Amino acid sequence: MRLRNPFIRNRADPHISLHDGRYHFTASVPEYDRIVLRRAPTLPGLAAAEERTLWIAPATGPACSLVWAPELHRIDGTWFVYFAAAPSRGIRDGLFQHRMYALRCAAEDPMQGEWAFAGQVDSGIDAFCLDATSFEHAGVQYYLWAQKHPGIPGNSNLYLAPLRDGLRIEGEPVLLTRPEFDWEVQGFLVNEGPSVLIRHGRVFVTYSASATDERYAMGLLWADADADLLDPASWRKSPTPVFVSDAEREVFGPGHNSFTIAPDGITDLLVYHARNYTEIEGDPLWNPDRHTCVQPLQWDAQGMPVFGRPLREVEIPEAVA
Repeated sequence: MRLRNPFIRNRADPHISLHDGRYHFTASVPEYDRIVLRRAPTLPGLAAAEERTLWIAPATGPACSLVWAPELHRIDGTWFVYFAAAPSRGIRDGLFQHRMYALRCAAEDPMQGEWAFAGQVDSGIDAFCLDATSFEHAGVQYYLWAQKHPGIPGNSNLYLAPLRDGLRIEGEPVLLTRPEFDWEVQGFLVNEGPSVLIRHGRVFVTYSASATDERYAMGLLWADADADLLDPASWRKSPTPVFVSDAEREVFGPGHNSFTIAPDGITDLLVYHARNYTEIEGDPLWNPDRHTCVQPLQWDAQGMPVFGRPLREVEIPEAVA
């Protein structure tokens, strides 16, 4: 099956997941005012699938504006969508005062069931935070997110903690990474958009760094699968980015990724957003032209991921009959 990137236009911070044999897709919409979900029996079908609005931000309140980076997760039989939102889009009212929130759905079918606002997921650090994801490993459900810390210079770092009931963090958040290399501090000091892939005896965490223009790039952390993930010493960090802009292929600022699996049930797929030009008019935040892209992820002989270059034409392995 061949796909062409951009795969889904005007959808940033994409999250594609496979549940019960069907692909589910959610992402930030350019208006930043709602959370949407679409589903299809095939990966290509997501591009034209009907979108359901799960939740619309209220006119006022702590989560009324700048709704960012939703992710769909099923935890202990309950559906959750994690996202970040701010109290106002007015600078004088505190732009970028994001906190993390969740929607919850008890129904079997997330496209048909009733979704409810479940409140804030409190990180324990009262500061700007966003881009939450969750994963299960060795019997523990974890919550992983980006967070500004009042005592650390910069915009955001990555933190990890156990998660209880899909909504409550247990214990003190553990700092996994902060912006430190030159490629992570271009424009802003940012580590954000984490995503997890557990393969070949390791737990891999990708993340994105720097400003959201063509300087945006992806980094990589990893730990042994049998290590204590809450011990910062268990984690190693690539000193160089693993996925970057490619002017020859007109792909700029690739990042804020997720992972899913190809229809063959074997091939890992990298899902990310990017622009196809660099001359952005105005603030990059309000530019709608970050598009969802998909391509296969490769692996080397040592079991490390090989991201390669952004692809415009991709071959996605199909299911074997």
